[in-house]
Amino acid sequence: MNNKSALLSRRTFLQGTGLALALPWFETFAVGSPAKNETPKRFVSVYHPDGVGLPLKSDPAWEDWSWFPRGGETDFKLTKVLDVLEPLRSDITIYSGLSHPAARNVHGHSNADQYLTAAPTGGHGPYQNSISLDQAYAEHAGDFTRHSSLVLSTNGGVGGPRGAQTQSFNREGRPIPAMNKPKQIFDMLFVTSGKDAAERLARSKSALDLLIENTRSLNRQLSHRDQETLKQYLDAVRDTELKLAKAQKWIDTPIPQVDTKNLHLEAEPKEARLYFQTMYELIYLAFLSDSTRAVTFQLGRENGEGPHDLLSLAVGMGGAHGLTHDVKRPGGWKNLGTYNRYQAEEFGRFAQRLKDTPEPTGEGNLLDNTFAMHGSASSSFHLSRNYPIISAGGKNLGFTNGRYLKFGKGNEDNQAGAGIDTDAGWQSKLEVEELPLAKLFVTVLQRLGVETDKFGGSTGTLSRV
Repeated sequence: MNNKSALLSRRTFLQGTGLALALPWFETFAVGSPAKNETPKRFVSVYHPDGVGLPLKSDPAWEDWSWFPRGGETDFKLTKVLDVLEPLRSDITIYSGLSHPAARNVHGHSNADQYLTAAPTGGHGPYQNSISLDQAYAEHAGDFTRHSSLVLSTNGGVGGPRGAQTQSFNREGRPIPAMNKPKQIFDMLFVTSGKDAAERLARSKSALDLLIENTRSLNRQLSHRDQETLKQYLDAVRDTELKLAKAQKWIDTPIPQVDTKNLHLEAEPKEARLYFQTMYELIYLAFLSDSTRAVTFQLGRENGEGPHDLLSLAVGMGGAHGLTHDVKRPGGWKNLGTYNRYQAEEFGRFAQRLKDTPEPTGEGNLLDNTFAMHGSASSSFHLSRNYPIISAGGKNLGFTNGRYLKFGKGNEDNQAGAGIDTDAGWQSKLEVEELPLAKLFVTVLQRLGVETDKFGGSTGTLSRV
């Protein structure tokens, strides 16, 4: 191994008897100045089930609890659903008027599978999916990292056709199993396998305890800037480790078969929120250590009430799916809006974390080099139209933020399909024009460095993005 290879290996993993900790890029071990293309380009997609609240303008709830903003491209005003993102206003873009043509007449319970693929999976009958956006990028960037992609969800596994518990599909359209156990994800990212490693970890409260001596030795070789990077990184890993045990509770603890409707356990929302924060922190650490550059995270399964309905637990409400059915009851739109607001809050926390972290190569911050997308394949009550999508970051990839972009014609005020609270609504014909979401996906792939002008049956990019 030549000196450069040895240095690159040393910056990639901090070794310690049966263990290895992936490390961020260090300028100390670089040979000359880092080339421009060495700055990682990252993609993450976060999917939330059950759509968003879209009350009619005539409803008093419209002013505060409709998901989409008011106003124009740059002078938009966020409602109470998304105002938690106001501190990141200049770093986000909100989209309306986008959907997948093949899914527009599919019930919202069955459409999550095609969110990142645009495939005509249909609502019934024969089923065939296609490659997802993250995996198309992973094919391009996967060789640069230890893991070609990171696939996460609250439920884990794959689910079933039209009931996906994963957002990632390979080139043949087969679902890629999602991971949902924080400790398992942490160990996969930062701990090597082996009997000796397992035994040592079993006796230790922290994997970092077993590597700390090597860290001190490495620290003496680093520049002042790299020392700060290492400290920030190890602090984040340690903090995540401490959260794992509590966060794991919601995955490992069997749900008792008892009547719980009269129980109001204060710990439940706190513990569920800790789970989401830990999962987001694991994504952050995976990006900071350059362990992967492509991530998907599904926050719940469509129509997925049950033990892993963690989103509704996090806001202390009943089943998330039920919130979409109860919008006409007193406080119904507010409840659904609060549910959506929590999703935006956690996504904003994650985006801010990326923004606050300088890029190890010196090219801006982590958010500048990451296209982070948050959305759903439904808008109002299972309607597979007008997907509610937010993106954050990507400044160094060519994305200009601080905008509310409306596409298509005939639904500039987002009232087509608004106010729906019955299944008859999703079957009704809407006289509006929407653009294929896959055009945005082509744009994203090109700016991530993938040479293509097609994806999911669409050709060409999305203008104004």
